[in-house]
Amino acid sequence: MEDKINQLQKIIDQCNSIVFFGGAGVSTESGIPDFRSVDGLYNQKYKYPPEEILSHTFFVKKTAEFYDFYRDKMLCFTAKPNAAHLFLSELEKAGKLSAVVTQNIDGLHQMAGSKKVYELHGSVHRNYCLSCGKFFSGEYIARSNGIPHCDSCGGVIKPDVVLYEEGLDDRTIEGSVRAISNADCMIVAGTSLTVYPAAGLIRYFGGKHLVLINKSQTSLDSMADLVINQPVAQVLSKIKING
Repeated sequence: MEDKINQLQKIIDQCNSIVFFGGAGVSTESGIPDFRSVDGLYNQKYKYPPEEILSHTFFVKKTAEFYDFYRDKMLCFTAKPNAAHLFLSELEKAGKLSAVVTQNIDGLHQMAGSKKVYELHGSVHRNYCLSCGKFFSGEYIARSNGIPHCDSCGGVIKPDVVLYEEGLDDRTIEGSVRAISNADCMIVAGTSLTVYPAAGLIRYFGGKHLVLINKSQTSLDSMADLVINQPVAQVLSKIKING
């Protein structure tokens, strides 16, 4: 482990255009559950499978039940940034990190101070009226009962998150691809790389160093310069930022 940490330190020292591509494993150390681990949402028992509840069709047809699940399992406003989020913010301030591309919807990267964040799957902190487009905070959703409605026009409010059956935002994809294409190092962390099209963005990387940090193996391990099978925050907390 120490040898791999030293390798990662050297890579980060050498590179000046790093992109961090993160998944649910980046936030589990902040107390936010992931989806596919033993204790993840997809292995818990509900009236409907989580994949079905978090679909566009379910949101439209069973909106009240969608929000029962959403408030209970997707909103976690007590969570705080962990060592990984804080490290990435400092790496950006040092001019070495060009962007964070995240599959997470928790907003912890921004809370930690990161500025250039591409949220592939949206954010629980943004919600909008389907009728007039007015935006509402995540706290507004948490405080509401049943189906949340717009306080201006009475329309139904939808979280600005990408549900199953919905496409990713074009501008977010374009920004992510541009950042990844121009990076000299890409750190892929806390993701099983099974969620597409997000995971497919990695194919745009053509830089010097591909690093994978994940507790379990991934399909891209054989392509990486360095693979560390440890929790993300635990690893990044041991890295120093040198000018």
